[in-house]
Parts: sequence; C-alpha cells; structure tokens
Amino acid sequence: MLNVTKPISLVVLALWGAPSLAVAQTPEGYYKNKVVLINIAGTAGGGIDVGARILARYLGKYLPGNPQVLAQNMPGAGGVRVLEYLHSQAPKDGTWIGAFASGPLLDPLIGPRRPAYGIADFVAIGATDRDNGLCTTWHTNPVKTLEDAKTREVTVAGTGAGSATDTEPLVLNEVLGTKFRVITGYLGTQETALALERGEVDGRCAFGFASIKPSKPDWLKEKKLNFLVQLGLQPEPGAKDVPMALDLADTPDKQAMIRVMATPRGLGRPYLGPPAMQPERIADMRKAWTQAFADKELRAEFAKSNGGDEPQETNGEAMQKMLDSIQATPINVRDRLRVLLNP
Repeated sequence: MLNVTKPISLVVLALWGAPSLAVAQTPEGYYKNKVVLINIAGTAGGGIDVGARILARYLGKYLPGNPQVLAQNMPGAGGVRVLEYLHSQAPKDGTWIGAFASGPLLDPLIGPRRPAYGIADFVAIGATDRDNGLCTTWHTNPVKTLEDAKTREVTVAGTGAGSATDTEPLVLNEVLGTKFRVITGYLGTQETALALERGEVDGRCAFGFASIKPSKPDWLKEKKLNFLVQLGLQPEPGAKDVPMALDLADTPDKQAMIRVMATPRGLGRPYLGPPAMQPERIADMRKAWTQAFADKELRAEFAKSNGGDEPQETNGEAMQKMLDSIQATPINVRDRLRVLLNP
C-alpha cells in the first residue's frame, strides 16, 4: 500500500514526465509509460477499497497507451481528505482520481467549512452502485425496529464529520424523531464493523448492502443485523420490508431534507476527478471507465466480491447532472442542514 507523501508524489511526477511533452503526444499514446493513481477514501478491506482495486486491474486496458494503474488508501475525515487533495493538490492531467463513499458529495454543500468549491466543480467519472443507507443495530441489541429507536438512545459508529455515517443519523433524528447518537472517529468500514462485533456501539447508520456484502457477507447470511430504516429515493430490492424515511417525512421541508441526503445514494461508490481536469482527459477517463465496467471479467469479479450482485453503474455524464442537482439545493434547506449537522 502506498502512502501519499510529498517525496512519493515527486517520484510519481517524475514518472509522468513534463506536461508539455504529454500534450505533444498523440491521443493514442497519451497515457503510455504513465502511472494513474486511484486514491481510495477508506481503509483496506472495505467495499470502496475492494471495488477500486478491481477497477485498477482493468482501467489501464482501456486508457490510451495502457498505463499502469495503482490503487492507494487515503482514509480520513469520512473521505473529505481525498476530496481536499483532489481539489488543491492533484494533477489535472488525468492521472489522479478518487474513489469515495457517497457522503463526501454533500460536504461542500452542508459541511461546516464552507469551502470555495462546490461538488459540481469536480469531474464526475462514474459510480458503481445504487445503494440505500440502512440504519442497523447488532442482532443481540434490544433496539430492533424504528419505533424502538424513537424511545431509547442508539449509539452508532461514524467515520468522520463529512461522511454519511455521521450525517444521516442526525437528519433522521430531525425528520423522524429517532435518538441516534454518533460515536465518530472510526477510520472505515472494517473498524466500524469491529466496533459492532465488540459491542462498542449499538449499530451503524448509512450501511449499504454494497458495503456489507463484500466486507461482511456472513452478516447477511447469519442475520447479524437488525434493519431499522432506509434512506434512499427508491426501496432497496433486498430490504423492501424496511421502512423508507422519505415515506415517513411529514412536511415538505422534511421531505426536501431527505431528498438532499438520498440523492447521493443513487451514486454509490462514486469516482471523481479534480476540478479543471483537462477536457481531453475527462473524455478519455469517462470512456475507459465505461468500457471497463462493460468488461465481462470485471463484472464477474465485482459480482464475486459483492455477494453475487453485479455493478449498477452510472456513467460520468449522468453522474455530473446529479452533482449539479445537489449543488442546486435551495438555500433554506441547505442552511437548515448545515445548522443541524454542525452544532
């Protein structure tokens, strides 16, 4: 596993060569002898990590010049660390992209920092899943239903202020009257899973089947989780009996809050490029990403790692429109969410 440090970055930049030489190359050979890095906003072994490492084995096959593609972990702040890196430090030449959970898609909109950029400023490469956020408790926990979660406090593991694990429980408290309390600071999926097994917390919100299946498939087979409520725009096929938060929101403002939070759920495991990425490289990367996910061998690997389910991908163009819709959220809704999520 690579660590992103200044010396390593300089070495990688040396491998890429001078930008002026890269521009002079023919389109067919642009990526030849380059190194493309997929920065994974999560820890090793989680669903984002597994998917990104599968993609890394195929993406170079479809990029012009067939470069080497490496995946490296950059956990921290629920994915915001990678988002900040893409914005401020990553090269714009198509050699750096980020793999995320969906939570960081909302951070520029409702996070506490009010950054100068919006999520639609980043380049949408594609997303591999459409997945709802499920609030869960461990199977031995006395809180087994949504109604139970309204009558007693439920501690849930969080991975950082910008992540869905931390934001979605608080919004559900506001909209539905639940009593989730976030215990944040866990690095990623595997760490929150261990916290559940050890009884450090009662449960976790924003757990999706796309994350559970590759990392803890036995939990589903052995019914190790109680599913309380789901956050998404459409019911999760494997959880149709779990109540939908959107159906339970009883005012227009509350429905708008749920929709804002749920929209990224249609973009499970998104891949982003940095703002101002070169247009030719955007086209190259989006095309290669789409071709890679049409590859039967890649799809078979994904299915094997994901409990038999193939990717439900969204291409870069459609994803960019969804990012635009997030950025266009009405001011009153985003202001209320910012106050709620950043006390």
